[in-house]
Amino acid sequence: MKVSKILEVKGTTLFTMSPQDSLASAVMVMAEHDIGSIVVMSQGKLAGMLTFREVIRILAKRQAENRVGPTPPVSSFKIDEVMNSTPTVVSPDMDVDQLRKLMVDSHERYLPVMNGEMLMGVVSFHDVAKAVLDKQSFENKMLKAYIRDWPQEDKAD
Repeated sequence: MKVSKILEVKGTTLFTMSPQDSLASAVMVMAEHDIGSIVVMSQGKLAGMLTFREVIRILAKRQAENRVGPTPPVSSFKIDEVMNSTPTVVSPDMDVDQLRKLMVDSHERYLPVMNGEMLMGVVSFHDVAKAVLDKQSFENKMLKAYIRDWPQEDKAD
């Protein structure tokens, strides 16, 4: 199975923001739409990814800094100050097994899918798990149907 098949099943809804948008507005979009990532685009090109990981990291950093003195609120940050500006990018032609290994090795749960310069979508660890489960369920169903319809052998004396 290819990454393009996951995107086909998943749908085409994408959430993008600009690097200069506020982190607070990005967090609101993520919460409102129950998503774990936002693609950051600048002048029609991929600039980075903002995921809940980057949000948690900046919150932890601010908490540690608050212990030693006053710090600016998280709401004062722009996305480009927090985002992953070098996300791992995958091709729609990549095999899902390669994608799974890449996600595990890179510790990235959300990967932009690019066809050249064109953003095709984002695949998440959840999307991959669902696709693999659906594929295994289908194969299991087909095997059971095949076994049920197994022709009886003639008994030769």
